[in-house]
Amino acid sequence: MKNAIIIGSGIGGLAIAGILGKAGYKVTVFEKNEQVGGRASIMKENGYTFDMGPSWYLMPEIFENYFKLLGENVEDYLDLVKLSPSYRIFFKDNGRFKDPIDVFSDIKKTLEVFEMIEPGCSENFKQFLKESKFKYDVSLKSFLYQNYDSVFDFINEDSIKYGYKLNIFKKMQKYVEKYFKTPELQKIMQYTLVFLGSSPYNTPAIYSLMSHVDFNGGVFFPMGGMYSLVEAMEKVAKKNEVEFVVNAPVKQILVKDGKAFGVELEDGQIFEADIVISNADMEHTETKLLAEDYQTYDQKYWDKKVVAPSGFIMYLGIDKELPMLRHHSFIFAEDWKQGFAEIFDDPKTPTDPSIYICNPNKTDSSLAPVGKENIFILVPIAAGISFSEEQKEAFGNKILETLSKEFGVPDLIEKVEYKKYFTSDDFIDRYNSIRGTALGLAHTLFQTGYFRPNNVSKKVENLYYAGQNTNPGIGVPMCIISGELVYKRIIGDKSNSALKNV
Repeated sequence: MKNAIIIGSGIGGLAIAGILGKAGYKVTVFEKNEQVGGRASIMKENGYTFDMGPSWYLMPEIFENYFKLLGENVEDYLDLVKLSPSYRIFFKDNGRFKDPIDVFSDIKKTLEVFEMIEPGCSENFKQFLKESKFKYDVSLKSFLYQNYDSVFDFINEDSIKYGYKLNIFKKMQKYVEKYFKTPELQKIMQYTLVFLGSSPYNTPAIYSLMSHVDFNGGVFFPMGGMYSLVEAMEKVAKKNEVEFVVNAPVKQILVKDGKAFGVELEDGQIFEADIVISNADMEHTETKLLAEDYQTYDQKYWDKKVVAPSGFIMYLGIDKELPMLRHHSFIFAEDWKQGFAEIFDDPKTPTDPSIYICNPNKTDSSLAPVGKENIFILVPIAAGISFSEEQKEAFGNKILETLSKEFGVPDLIEKVEYKKYFTSDDFIDRYNSIRGTALGLAHTLFQTGYFRPNNVSKKVENLYYAGQNTNPGIGVPMCIISGELVYKRIIGDKSNSALKNV
């Protein structure tokens, strides 16, 4: 029996752990923190349950396929609810919130809403959605499950046949402007780039495929919270005899004669294995866990990378019901371009921030005490911006004061009975995140596909990588696929299609 060591138990690490366990490997997962899940952590305080990271369950077919690979049915592990509406949006006019709009995965309902914003947009929206579905179908069939060793790996029958229609070289902003004239609808078509950590001004228009995920696929929620997915994947892995060790940070990857043969933990313990897979942040793995001679990507390489935004996050327990919120709510910055510039071009604390609010007890009442609200507030900010405790409090109160005024809840701040901040420095401390990004490497053209860091070391044999900084990229479904791609590497599967069995 072959041994495998996995560093980090984020979604990518959980995915490959379950697959290798099912394939008969003896698998040990070492997790730096006190619980499995990586960024998909959970926190319970004063009767409130907070998902600390991912809060959107999209692309359910990816999860179904993964569980099926392991001989399982996802429905046996997760109680999924489809949200209706999918989310609520508050636009601004001269700094004040306008009446909210609700967006559904029911196209008829959505068109009724969109026609009120931009009369006559229906046919353009239908065509936009048709093209979005086309891009998604082609990507799922030919690119998402592809390992890349050469630019020629991207050149297959579909890329040759459909390359122009995939809009790889067109930017999202220009592409969306072709279909929609109002800033409101343009923003709705682009907000999903948050999940990719990118700006519409530098992201390839192929990622308009996310609109198919949004409007045709819909938004789901696993009862109990997103951590229910982590628990399900951990349970399936343990069923296949995978061992998890928490509070076990890795000090270095052990290499001899150009081959990885194990890891040394911070406490000095050494564990040997036939293969090593790192689901830890890839920059940290390469520059901190490997000697310089064994680094495929040195520090200069990472310093040139475009990273996704970080987040100014507040976990709030509020002793008051907030009926104006839905499970997912957005407040979009009025000056869209300035907002992205302050994240990517001229990093600073946002002057007119976009705000995402997750209020999961709207769907699952067990996540907060009766009559109270579990609130997760995320303001996208440039990676690397640090806040003192005083600055956190000042910026946090600024956000809450805005919500208090615009939602007509004058006692909102007084009703906050639990509060915790989480910022760039916390992402670095807890997850060893490159520059404190919340998500990983942004999906620019030259950080996509072949141009994204590879999932196999060029310098060390038997060393692989999973997670958001390698292919296919950012997001929970993508991290699951990253685990499947590692397995394809190990078994020598060079196809561009999904795994059929383990």
